[in-house]
Amino acid sequence: MTRAGSLAPVSWSRARVERFWADAEVVAVPDDPRPGSWVGGPSVQLVDGVWWLAQRLRRPVGEGRGFANSLSRSDDGVHFEPVAALGKDAFGAESLERPALVHTPGGRWRVYVSCATPGTKHWRVDLLEADTVGGLATATPRTVLPGDTGSAVKDPVVRYDGERWHLWASVHPLDDPDATDRMTIDHATSTDGVDWSWQGTVLTGTPGTWDARGVRPATVWTHAGDTWALYDGRATAAENWEERTGLVRVGTDGWTPVGDCPLLQSPHAPHGLRYAEVVVLPDNTQRWFYEATRADGAHELRTVLLRD
Repeated sequence: MTRAGSLAPVSWSRARVERFWADAEVVAVPDDPRPGSWVGGPSVQLVDGVWWLAQRLRRPVGEGRGFANSLSRSDDGVHFEPVAALGKDAFGAESLERPALVHTPGGRWRVYVSCATPGTKHWRVDLLEADTVGGLATATPRTVLPGDTGSAVKDPVVRYDGERWHLWASVHPLDDPDATDRMTIDHATSTDGVDWSWQGTVLTGTPGTWDARGVRPATVWTHAGDTWALYDGRATAAENWEERTGLVRVGTDGWTPVGDCPLLQSPHAPHGLRYAEVVVLPDNTQRWFYEATRADGAHELRTVLLRD
């Protein structure tokens, strides 16, 4: 895989990386902070001056795993108030993962929910749609990315380019029951955001590097006319749940990783920093959200405002 050199949407000096953590504010923490207890996996929309957040809530394995997706609103992008919760039982799921919250051109709301099939390693993506964010809690789910017997599909990132819908998801091969944590990033397109056509794999891990075991999409955004993506990567199966964040430049020739190491990681072992989300503001500043490992091993949701 070809990797780009110094190209980046912002200047990432060592001091800037340190400020990325030090200047961040905590948005949410787990109710029972300990390893395996997480809040995060954020998907964020800024609509008419109001921030809307969808995130995954999780307990340790054996105690519920991903038990809900929560939906919240905020006036400042930092302090959020709950609006609704989507419990895993409503989807017949063993666990839920990161949702994707979307505000359509027609003014409706959608949330794409990653659902684990009970008793298996299979995942699918269901869609809820409503006139309001609160209305998503009573909408009827329909499966839009079913996966199949050979692959699990989850963690979508969804964007509309003015003409058609784009989706990037993590796809996990199920051929080896002891290695279902492997993952690639695959791209799909749609005319309506409901019926999707797969276009192929856009990113795989690079053997012998920090992302060799698998890669997962985190966000896609445009800055100064260029399109960028963040992705989660891990080197080994042992790093499952503690992925770090890499940067990609998106062009007509595909996804090109920038650099040979993670862009961002938590200062707390085992250094997980994942599911990053970027919202570009009207003044060209960027508000980043991310899930990160704490000193006690739990994961919290953080946000930081970045300027060029």
